[in-house]
Amino acid sequence: MSGLIALLDDVAAIAKVAAASVDDIAGAAAKAGAKAAGVVIDDAAVTPKYVHGFEAARELPIIGRIALGSLKNKLIVLLPGLLALSYFAPFVITPLLMLGGAYLCFEGAEKVFHLLFPHASHEVEADLDVADPAHLEEEKVAGAIKTDFILSAEIMTISLAAIPDGALWMEAITLAVVGTLITVVVYGAVALIVKMDDIGLHMARTGRTAPWRGLGRGLVVAMPKLMTILSTIGTAAMLWVGGNIVAHGLHELGWNGLYDPIHHAAEAAAHAVPAAAGLVTWAVTAALDGVFGLALGLLLIPVATKVIAPALALFKR
Repeated sequence: MSGLIALLDDVAAIAKVAAASVDDIAGAAAKAGAKAAGVVIDDAAVTPKYVHGFEAARELPIIGRIALGSLKNKLIVLLPGLLALSYFAPFVITPLLMLGGAYLCFEGAEKVFHLLFPHASHEVEADLDVADPAHLEEEKVAGAIKTDFILSAEIMTISLAAIPDGALWMEAITLAVVGTLITVVVYGAVALIVKMDDIGLHMARTGRTAPWRGLGRGLVVAMPKLMTILSTIGTAAMLWVGGNIVAHGLHELGWNGLYDPIHHAAEAAAHAVPAAAGLVTWAVTAALDGVFGLALGLLLIPVATKVIAPALALFKR
């Protein structure tokens, strides 16, 4: 009997530890998600542009494919990779993030370049070719998943840094929770945004009251403009997130010639508007990071199109 009581005591103790671990994981996941919130917003702003111009019937399948690719990025590639790197080679993480940030700068600058000089580069034109819708969809999905990989890497790295040091299994579960929840929230929001015009059309056709039908018509009219705005925000997000990653990476590696002036300018602007110091700090930092990201991206366009792309084409042969 005493043995049974001792066993029950052990089970109760294990249950308490498990419950505490669940609480720890939930708390760590909430903290990590909050730390990564800025990149999550950028991710949500970037994604809708990848379904712009497609038939309505293809919008949700495309978002679903991108969301599945995002989940694979986070859970299959990034989670074990970041845990391994943080344990065996933590010094590699910053340069890898900087490489990803440079890619975001390139992609954002490429969109700006195409907008300003739509016929100035055959390589840029070929990259944005819309002659074959099926091919375009594959290219868009592949491009979205590549861009998501960079943003997901930033999200997962920020999340990992926000998790208190502990058992490896707890860090892994917390990262998995954060990655899954962020993916659901981001792509659920994106799906709602891109289908809002269809919702508005349904409201306009079936609404029982005139105000309800008017709201539906307003949604239908407003959504194309909103999609254009989101596409612009998405491009800007690539530039400021990419620029911030590179600038912060240089700071981490010991070169402060870019990070410090941006930081000091943001602080000076915040002191000038103390009532909105947090917002001003973010806005100035994002703007200066974006200017740097655009400059870096424009410099990378000839490198990518004249050197890297031909080299990859030769390698594929």
